[in-house]
Amino acid sequence: MSNVRIVTDSACDLPADVAAEAGIEIVPLSIRFGDEELIDREELSVAEFWNRCANMDALPETAAPAPGQFETTYRRLADEGATGVVVVTLSGELSATIQSAELAARSIAQDDGVELDVRIVDSRTVTLGIGTIALACARAAEAGSSIDEIEQLARDLAGRTRVYGALDTLDNLKKGGRIGNAKAFLATALSIKPIIEVRDGVVEQAGKQRTRSKALAFLVEQVKGYEGRIENLAVLHADCSDVDVFVDMLRPHHDGEIVVGEIGPVIGTHGGRGTIGVAFHEKA
Repeated sequence: MSNVRIVTDSACDLPADVAAEAGIEIVPLSIRFGDEELIDREELSVAEFWNRCANMDALPETAAPAPGQFETTYRRLADEGATGVVVVTLSGELSATIQSAELAARSIAQDDGVELDVRIVDSRTVTLGIGTIALACARAAEAGSSIDEIEQLARDLAGRTRVYGALDTLDNLKKGGRIGNAKAFLATALSIKPIIEVRDGVVEQAGKQRTRSKALAFLVEQVKGYEGRIENLAVLHADCSDVDVFVDMLRPHHDGEIVVGEIGPVIGTHGGRGTIGVAFHEKA
């Protein structure tokens, strides 16, 4: 095992037990409900987040971690014997999280008392797209890869990460001002399920399906289209009762591990309850 540790942020949506087992450190973002600010996953559970959202007319806001949160993590890992850290962050197109990670790294570099090589990689993706990159890097570190090799792996995977999702409701888009009330009402009446894809660090519309079942089938078709060329498949969901059914739909098209993670407040704020999707790496 190398002395390189992996750090990411709470937008990664990795299950806590998976992150802990892999030795991945997660720096949390914050969620603001009006004047109240809560630390993601520490002061605000995923279940509590969805309960709060159901009773609010406006969306909460998300805030990047302060540089000090990253710096505290770096210093602790150095104290634990790490010689290097590779940080995999939420897309820099969507959040200032990467700037905080970089500011903290500069502070560490200027401290003669701390010898820690910090490398920062923009995942250019969201949710378990980030999580699968961090997990692959942690496993490379466990296998003894050098910090140069792990950094290169993270950058390589960032270019090969695919994320597709199906929204179940347009409520959050309506609350966020991204869609008008009349349009949202019409789309809801027609049971339209927007499909999204993360491309070049931003979330793009990738189509729409008329029903939930057709939306799930569409996602399966995306995976099927890459059959035999997929590494590190994951399923992401926002409090979905049909997630097990969806995983079973995917299994005939992927014979490896499928990590299942809940979409947390950072991404869930925008996607809404019922969002379900896949993240994976296309083989080089």
